[in-house]
Amino acid sequence: MKRIGLFLLTNIAVMLVLSVTASLLGVNKYLTANGLNLGALLVFCALFGFGGSFISLAMSKWVAKRSTGAQVITQPRNSAEMWLLQTVERQARAAGIGMPEVAVYDAPEPNAFATGMNRDNALVAVSTGLLRSMQQDEVEAVLGHEVSHIANGDMVTLTLIQGVVNTFVMFLARVVGYAIDRALAGNRESSGPGFGYMITVFVLEIIFGFLASIIVCWFSRQREFRADAGGAHLAGKRKMVAALQRLGGAQGHSSLPEQVTAFGIVGGAKKLFMTHPPIEERIAALQAA
Repeated sequence: MKRIGLFLLTNIAVMLVLSVTASLLGVNKYLTANGLNLGALLVFCALFGFGGSFISLAMSKWVAKRSTGAQVITQPRNSAEMWLLQTVERQARAAGIGMPEVAVYDAPEPNAFATGMNRDNALVAVSTGLLRSMQQDEVEAVLGHEVSHIANGDMVTLTLIQGVVNTFVMFLARVVGYAIDRALAGNRESSGPGFGYMITVFVLEIIFGFLASIIVCWFSRQREFRADAGGAHLAGKRKMVAALQRLGGAQGHSSLPEQVTAFGIVGGAKKLFMTHPPIEERIAALQAA
């Protein structure tokens, strides 16, 4: 409940900020007496679509830490934590990025994720389940996979894609909603959009958003192959394959919040809505490289 409540508060805060911004800039005046102002509507949708994505990205480290309970390692308390810091530092240097924050979060399943606003201000977190169930070589490969996500700019790239998707979902929903509202109104004059417009926009945003998520998930799967290749480069192909094989035997429910699932080492859902390709495909791709 704490995690769900945190997400809801974050979403409400983002929408409030964007609503005030839209009002101040006057870009929410896309409905006029002459019909839809498509230019103003597109600006309005882009502001919300991209603005929401980038505000969420800017808050991603904060949200991830609090939703998973991840504890950032500042002063290593044991040899395992020292090894984690040294390994990530070495890999970050090899990948040409700034040293990420390194954290551990309590979860039974073996998993890890990376998030952050840019390549030099990121977070790499591993679960206690991963540290307990994997050999050190395998953990090294998982860390390489996450560092590669950062080096490849995957967080920003997916944020841009999500912004484009959000923009067109909002835009198309309102254009279709307005057309249906006008059709329902017939020749009657109206001072503004009616009930049909509001209901149609609400329903279409759900439908279009559902369909658009297929595009985002497809792109996320392609980035996983690149991150696997990056992990193999930083830690060695044998270690990366071994890590994936270990993960394949331990897949189950993921406790990662939705915002960072795409940047974990393993994902969830089925086929079209999978953020990660099947483990077997990832291993085959690595072995064929």
